[in-house]
Amino acid sequence: MKKAPMILVILAFLGGAFLTSLDPLEMRWPPFMVVIIVGAIGVFLHKRALSAAAKDDTVLKKNRADLEESLNNILGKLKELDGRKDKVPTYEMRFEIDRLFRDDLIRFAEARETMKHIFGLKAFADIMSSFAAGERYINRVWSASTDGYVDEVLMYVEKSLNQFLHAKAEFDKAVMTAR
Repeated sequence: MKKAPMILVILAFLGGAFLTSLDPLEMRWPPFMVVIIVGAIGVFLHKRALSAAAKDDTVLKKNRADLEESLNNILGKLKELDGRKDKVPTYEMRFEIDRLFRDDLIRFAEARETMKHIFGLKAFADIMSSFAAGERYINRVWSASTDGYVDEVLMYVEKSLNQFLHAKAEFDKAVMTAR
């Protein structure tokens, strides 16, 4: 069922391209409008299929587990890094950031839409606001490390930790409310 909507979109695109290439000065609007409608139907069906797949119980359970595990991993690694941040050479911190956080940040980002279905939009916004700020601060640590700004590296590790602690508190609150 997922391939049929995409085939409609592809055929509509190709049909529209063909119709527009027939005459450089004049457009055949009735067949072109049919092609546009077919494409719109394909997009609608594709979105509907994606939405249904995102609300599947097995997907929701797996993504919820991924969200919780990746957030816990980020927090644990960030606490450990905060405890030894002054011992990591400034220029090496970017490699440490990549090694410690890349996989969990990606996994959380890929599963984040599930929070809308499980917790609702308000909880999603509350969690993602802090998560995104924490991620920006981690990125700032990486950039400051590349540029050799020791003070910024040390400061933004702590700021990132605070944001992720808040994101975890919001996540836990949403979990308790959803029960």
